[in-house]
Amino acid sequence: MEIIDGKELAREIRGELKKEVENLRKNGIIPKLAVIMVGDDKASSVYVRNKSKACDEIGIEFEEYLKDENTTQEELIELIKSLNNRKDIHGILLQSPIPKGLDIREAFNTIDYTKDVDGFNPINVGKLSIGEDCFISCTPHGVIKMLEKYNIQTEGKRAVIIGRSNIVGKPLIQCLLNKNATVTVCHSKTQNIKDITSQADILVAALGKPKFVTADMVKEGATVIDVGINRNEDGKLVGDVDFEEVSKKASYITPVPGGVGPMTIAMLMHNVVKSAKSLK
Repeated sequence: MEIIDGKELAREIRGELKKEVENLRKNGIIPKLAVIMVGDDKASSVYVRNKSKACDEIGIEFEEYLKDENTTQEELIELIKSLNNRKDIHGILLQSPIPKGLDIREAFNTIDYTKDVDGFNPINVGKLSIGEDCFISCTPHGVIKMLEKYNIQTEGKRAVIIGRSNIVGKPLIQCLLNKNATVTVCHSKTQNIKDITSQADILVAALGKPKFVTADMVKEGATVIDVGINRNEDGKLVGDVDFEEVSKKASYITPVPGGVGPMTIAMLMHNVVKSAKSLK
């Protein structure tokens, strides 16, 4: 069993991006990310802070727009439109969740798809589905980078994803199809889920339930990617996979923390630099 070290791989990617940003700056191009956060969700605050740190490390400029929970839909849309029109901004990210009563789908749709570094605009979603160059949602993109880095074969392999969210599950279907895997998706309505997951060469858990995936659900020698970030009763971070037991059967497995999480931010940085290069 080998542990997939997302923390180290993310560090490597950030190092490469830092060099790219240095070259862009020499040519007068300064990559800039604008992040919008509405409300005071504590987890979101941590995520935004981590994104700010990553930008600072790489040399990407960072603008933060903290809006209170009374912000109207019209105000949010106007802010996004104003950022769309600014030539000095290469990436726009709306941190989710946003307060109830606001339409996050309209907000994502308003973000200019050429600055949609989170990959949620329908144009980027559509481009991904037909295999065209686009911004790929950061967590699925990070999962694919991990598989590539560790030379884990996808072509002809059976990949099973547990979870069908717009952020992870659905875009990951397309990413794995584009890598010639045979993809099955399980979700809350799936029957006999163990029969399906136990056939997976690559099993991705992205459902948000602590230690949902147990050893009897996993094929011997499978690659197990744990996207989940949950807190147990002791406040400790745990994934969707029972790491201790499943690691005894897996050939490759990601830990929580230190697996997919760092890769998500690394791929966000990758998308901002990609945008700066294309919009120069």
